[in-house]
Amino acid sequence: MPTHADRRVLVGRETFDDAGVFVLRDDLALVQTVDFFAPIVDDPYTFGQIAAANALSDVYAMGGEPLTALAIVGFPVGTLPPSVLTEILRGGQDKVREAGAVLIGGHSIIDEELKFGLSVTGQAHPDRLLTNATARPGDRLVLTKPLGTGLLATAEKQGKLSSNAMLVLHTTMSALNGAASRAALALGLTCATDVTGFGLLGHALHVARASHVTLRIDGNKLPELPGARALWRAGTRTGGADRNETYLSAHVDSAGADPADLALALDPQTSGGLLLAVPPAVLAEYLSAIPEAVEIGVVEAAGDKQIRLG
Repeated sequence: MPTHADRRVLVGRETFDDAGVFVLRDDLALVQTVDFFAPIVDDPYTFGQIAAANALSDVYAMGGEPLTALAIVGFPVGTLPPSVLTEILRGGQDKVREAGAVLIGGHSIIDEELKFGLSVTGQAHPDRLLTNATARPGDRLVLTKPLGTGLLATAEKQGKLSSNAMLVLHTTMSALNGAASRAALALGLTCATDVTGFGLLGHALHVARASHVTLRIDGNKLPELPGARALWRAGTRTGGADRNETYLSAHVDSAGADPADLALALDPQTSGGLLLAVPPAVLAEYLSAIPEAVEIGVVEAAGDKQIRLG
């Protein structure tokens, strides 16, 4: 698609960032995004919460605060009772309210497959943004949620997931990234992205490309949801991971990586955490502010590969 330059657009689609940023005045910008998908869990209310948290995450990944949301619904009328849609919308609205925003409307269509998500508008200061284009050599890579939602969700559908692991999975995917985003801004960080369907390596590639650097990731340090690596070793697979591997093969050097670590790094995430480039001087302070965050690697000068996983 042709691009049309507009000085009011601070962040557009050129760097594959998480949301668009449009300046209204010197101290105020709009952050806009949209995301929706088919259910990955059976409970309608939980699905609504997860889908909403996933959409809201794009605003947090840019350093914004959500203001309003519009629901996007595809619903198989005649196949599912209206009560299912009510519960999905209730879950979504509750999560939007938790974020301090307001669900002000939406649009629905009749569809053969159930789908739900949000278009979210947030606000940010134009001079205090998080983008994927400002990682610098020496920065430490930090991840704020464990990986493995694709593997565990697949195992849940197959009836192979324990009730405890299922609870952790649902809780993790429903959790907002607001605190992780605000802590980053408070420490002057400028580089972040959220980890969703392209997996850790896919979103890391966007950071590497936009910032013109190489990201070195330590596979041993990747945090996992309960049993994620074990599920992969036992044969659990996702189509999304296969597509991610095909897309990333030319850009990632994983020759020294454990295959299970690579599988975790390729796993498509739903409502994953933030991946941040953190200057060493404030690393300890950030990790203290966000206890679940984990250092997983370092930013290096650009090399022949954008990602090195070992």
